[in-house]
Amino acid sequence: MPIYWAILTYMLLKPGVENQEYWFMFSGIDKIIHLSIFAFLGLSFSAAFPKTKFSIYIYIMLIYAFLTEILQEEMHLGRSMETLDIIADTVGVLIGYFVFNKIKSLF
Repeated sequence: MPIYWAILTYMLLKPGVENQEYWFMFSGIDKIIHLSIFAFLGLSFSAAFPKTKFSIYIYIMLIYAFLTEILQEEMHLGRSMETLDIIADTVGVLIGYFVFNKIKSLF
């Protein structure tokens, strides 16, 4: 869990690069990526700390999402804070939480 969190923080804060056009690129792919990595983070956090209350879980995850977006803006490394990224992060965190609970209920 700490290793994934460190890699995720690096990925979210590293300097931006020019996007090259690839066959799989489309408008909004960065939102899909945000949603996916935060869903995995939420799933991992839920698996590591299964007894955490939902309110504490959501506070931790959203503070992390907001903090990384704020740091992107403040570090001036070519990344910027976007409201849609925060929304994608929030949806991803919720998906991760509910997927974990669904898996847990099956076993």
